[in-house]
Amino acid sequence: MESPPSSPWVTIVIVYLGGVVAAMSLGKFASVGPVVAAELGLSLSRLGWVISAVVGVGAAVGLPAGYLVRRFGAERSLVAGLILIAAASAVSVATGDFAWLLAVRGVEGIGYVLVTISCPALILRLARERDRGMALSFWATFVPMGIGASTLAGGAMGSALGWRGWIGLLAGLTFVMALVVRVRLPRGSGRQAAAGPVPRAGALMWPAVLGAAFCLAALVTIPVIVLLPTLLIEQHGRSATAAGAVTSVISLLSVFGGLAVGVLLRRGTPVGVLGLVGLLTVPAAWLMYGGPGSAAAVQAGAGIVSMENGFLGALVFAALPLVLERLDHADVGNGVVAQAGSLGSLLGPPLFGLVAGGMGYQALVPVIAVAILAAVGLLLLVGVRAARQLPSAD
Repeated sequence: MESPPSSPWVTIVIVYLGGVVAAMSLGKFASVGPVVAAELGLSLSRLGWVISAVVGVGAAVGLPAGYLVRRFGAERSLVAGLILIAAASAVSVATGDFAWLLAVRGVEGIGYVLVTISCPALILRLARERDRGMALSFWATFVPMGIGASTLAGGAMGSALGWRGWIGLLAGLTFVMALVVRVRLPRGSGRQAAAGPVPRAGALMWPAVLGAAFCLAALVTIPVIVLLPTLLIEQHGRSATAAGAVTSVISLLSVFGGLAVGVLLRRGTPVGVLGLVGLLTVPAAWLMYGGPGSAAAVQAGAGIVSMENGFLGALVFAALPLVLERLDHADVGNGVVAQAGSLGSLLGPPLFGLVAGGMGYQALVPVIAVAILAAVGLLLLVGVRAARQLPSAD
């Protein structure tokens, strides 16, 4: 008997790297933000809008973008998204005021949404059935990998080349990545729009349930990492440099959480059982905000939350094909998930700031507990659905 064909892992990794490069642009202003603010005269609030504008676009147009990717094809959409990001980055090098910079970041946001929807749809089509969980879990690590790489490289390149030089360098890298993707992806069906009927509203019910779980998880895990430097500086007297270094390392722990999902799914662990792992976020939150109060406890709790963030995000992406009516609905399904995750990422930091500012950091523990319990409950429902029926390919 012939052995079944293996998944084209080299091509899958190239698609993944396209997502990583896009995520580098998502976080490219984090390491050079103070310099940009000083040169352009931006307030802290305006700088925050520049940083978060890309996520805001995803929160607004994720689902329509999913239908757009379906109409034009995932491969074309990925190349177009990378080119949009590269072009917008190149234009931002010459910008001199807040309005232009914000507008350019909005264009980047459109490109970023196209990339984040088309990449998992392509990976789903490329990977063999036995490898899909692993491949999609691997994909889910693209944000922390991209932001981590951008933070580390941006600090060094920003010092050597200035912030405009750093942004220009990243624009060139993104354009090169678009060319690599264009050349490497298989010709033929990979370049065509998805076949079959457009999914009805009812067909998106279970992707919407997954999206709601993703939104809730992102709502209360991402702000823990985003606000960690502030907590370490204000409550534990760490310097800005030390707090930033600790946060960079902790944010990369989410990669291990994402990879763990792939390994466990490959071993046959049910989705519902994996969803229960999300409950570890609650004691981790207590350790950070309501426990011993030491810097070591805060960092340990943040490390667990970071791994949970990666774990739950990877579980959502890996579970999506198990609840689709048809596998060629993956583009629109990913649009639902991307929009929900972006919404949680956008609303989480201001929510945490409002609660912590008004009632203290301890009040964040019940907020996190309620959201995580609801997210885990939705994942348990998804687990029941996933065990009941596999999606058809036609």
